[in-house]
Amino acid sequence: MSGTSIAPAAPPGTSSSLVSARGRPPDDRPVFGPASQPSSKVICLGRDYPDGGIVGPHCHARAQLIYAMAGVMEIRAAGSLWIVPPQRALWVSAGVEHAMRARGAVSLRTFYVADHAVPADLPNVPTGLAVTPLLRELILRAIRDGRADDRGGRQGRLFDVLLDEVAALPRCPFCLAMPDDPRLRRVCDAILARPGDRRDMAAFARDAGASPRTLARLAERELMVPFSVWRQQARVLAALPMLVGGGSVAETAAALGYETPSAFAAMFRRIIGAAPAAYRTQGADPAAAFGRAVPTRKASRSG
Repeated sequence: MSGTSIAPAAPPGTSSSLVSARGRPPDDRPVFGPASQPSSKVICLGRDYPDGGIVGPHCHARAQLIYAMAGVMEIRAAGSLWIVPPQRALWVSAGVEHAMRARGAVSLRTFYVADHAVPADLPNVPTGLAVTPLLRELILRAIRDGRADDRGGRQGRLFDVLLDEVAALPRCPFCLAMPDDPRLRRVCDAILARPGDRRDMAAFARDAGASPRTLARLAERELMVPFSVWRQQARVLAALPMLVGGGSVAETAAALGYETPSAFAAMFRRIIGAAPAAYRTQGADPAAAFGRAVPTRKASRSG
């Protein structure tokens, strides 16, 4: 990742290797919403990040739901790269290291959940979720009306409803498996940096110091899909920040190296399960942009 390093919006118990651009340790104060006591079952925080802003690898003592009202987040966690548009959120269990890069200006609205309050239905691995209009409003209200103590009363009931809604959200992972082998990693990073690059596998293999056959074998083993499939997934996921940022389908298709907008739209729908136009509006109906899962590596892996 490259960009501006920024301290994470973090509750008590955050562990981070990040040092800010001025050399200070991370600032754990919330930027939006009142601070909550460590005893609170839910801590709601918000923060705005500029385009290219980076939160370095860190983890939390609490589980976290990461959601952006605007902008697209690129999150690395558990051996995968997650692309999270405003219609999605990422659930990250306590203790799982993750890092974030803002693709466009990001308005982060997030909350951290104490162990005893985590819904039993949620997995202990990073999980993509389709955000409903109800959940979006609950998050915004919880941040706006936060209290120092949620052990009873209206705020406590709000948190109960919020957690119930999270547990019921459809799973919808928008992620790419990332390899460990340095040769394949070099190729994957090059494709992510320039998703419109039309070079064939032989050209990438030469740059990586490996044969095309070796790369193909590594892809099957480490990415769990053929190299060509992973590359198409990468190109389609790279389209999300462009579309959310207001780019047209034609502009996005050209930037990603597709011959025609219709070819891009067909591949987008095949992989995502929804039309590209569903992501061009920040407030698009999450149900319309639900889509299908992108294959990932072993879910038990932690980063």
